[in-house]
Amino acid sequence: VHLKPGMKETLQQVMAEDASAGIPGWIADYLFESTSDPAVCFLVAFFQDEASYTANADSPDQHERYLKFRACLTADPEWNDWRAIGPGAYPLQTS
Repeated sequence: VHLKPGMKETLQQVMAEDASAGIPGWIADYLFESTSDPAVCFLVAFFQDEASYTANADSPDQHERYLKFRACLTADPEWNDWRAIGPGAYPLQTS
């Protein structure tokens, strides 16, 4: 996503409100900021399962939350749906 100038803190506040909304099946959101352009971010949302993700996507409450999110952006976001297929390809190195 591309943020409007000065909207990073507003977006973070919107995401904090979403986190406390009690969305069924929602686990977490992560917002990543580009190291080369802080106006470019990548957002990942995690849900317990595809059914809860789909139910949220189809809910009027989510549409209202989306409008607040969208107000922080210069353009509509690009949506990409992904399915987790494993916890990670490489074990953590402890030494």
